[in-house]
Formats: sequence, structure tokens, C-alpha cells
Amino acid sequence: MWQDLGAAIALLLIIEGIMPFISPSAMRRTLMRMQEMNDQSLRFAGLTSMVIGLLLLYLVR
Repeated sequence: MWQDLGAAIALLLIIEGIMPFISPSAMRRTLMRMQEMNDQSLRFAGLTSMVIGLLLLYLVR
């Protein structure tokens, strides 16, 4: 179980690092746009991301 959790965190860090590595300027623009979004929009984006993640996890496992 701990190996799976470690692998999941490692994959998360790899995926999170792709955008700033490939295009730091695009990452900055994206973060600036996110800063301008209201809380409700950010929460909806987070919820949508979590639901898609849960669906993918269900399909893979």
C-alpha cells in the first residue's frame, strides 16, 4: 500500500512539473489567469478535476 501511495505522489510531482519545465511563460500566464478567477470558478474546476480523477482511478483499478 505504501509503495502505491509513493508511486502516486511521484507521478503527481512529475505531471505537475511538466508545464513549468516545457513552457515557464505559459505557466505564468495560466497562474495569472487563475488569480483573476473568482473562488466559485476555482472550486468548480477543482471539483471537476477530482471527479475526473476518481473516474479514471475507477476505470484503471
